Amino acid sequence: MFSRPFISDPGTRWIYGAAGTELIGHLLVKGVGQSLPDFARANLFDPLGIGPTEWTKGFNGQPAPASGLRMTPRDLARIGQLILNRGQWDGRQVVSSDWLAKSFQPYVPCDEQRRYGYFWYSGDLQYGQPPNRPITHWIGGFGYGGQRLFAMPDLGIVVAITCGNYADEQQWMPPVRVVRDVVLAGLK
Repeated sequence: MFSRPFISDPGTRWIYGAAGTELIGHLLVKGVGQSLPDFARANLFDPLGIGPTEWTKGFNGQPAPASGLRMTPRDLARIGQLILNRGQWDGRQVVSSDWLAKSFQPYVPCDEQRRYGYFWYSGDLQYGQPPNRPITHWIGGFGYGGQRLFAMPDLGIVVAITCGNYADEQQWMPPVRVVRDVVLAGLK
């Protein structure tokens, strides 16, 4: 990874690449002395009451940090609720609120609608009827095939979506339509 050339200055152009996520995952495993699933289970999943999960393995036979974590939509929504609660769950600080605030900062634009922080996307959606259409800010986690988590702090809403649109260039469309045309359209 370190031998690959930079194609632009850091923070000026966004291109998703799993290599950085893989590196961070391996550094985490080395630093905490636990497997990624064990660390996640003890420090995030169990405190949130998340049920069984499955983490697919990479070419090296180890759980892949950049892909393949499977959980139910209801359990994924628990992570969104943790975001809305600024890292707290049942009165316990599970994740540092300062770290969450830093990780949600938009460090690089992805496109005209999305920005990227430390593993989190963010953006704004307009909803309601013209002419006075409100805008809501969202923070999200995006997975391959249309897996999406949207947390909308100003509305107090979390939406977790699982799809199977693998290898589809338009995999992003169904989740955005569900949020925009169903969830937000239903608000009064």
